[in-house]
Amino acid sequence: MDHFAGLDVSVKETSICIVNDTGRIVREVKVASEPEALLKVLGNPTYRFERIGLEAGTAVAMAVQRTCRSRIASSLR
Repeated sequence: MDHFAGLDVSVKETSICIVNDTGRIVREVKVASEPEALLKVLGNPTYRFERIGLEAGTAVAMAVQRTCRSRIASSLR
């Protein structure tokens, strides 16, 4: 089953919502806006991510994307 994640990034916290391929929410969680905290959720082998989307436009979101991109990419097919 494929999964999709949406991240709403702020300076201190990031809200993560994970849905399955039918659109059902399977997990909602807030974590610290740090690569290790994000990767703990996004790197979970339970989820097979088709796409991970970031809130567009904030400098913090762009920094998270640059920092995590290569490590998260290994979780994607």
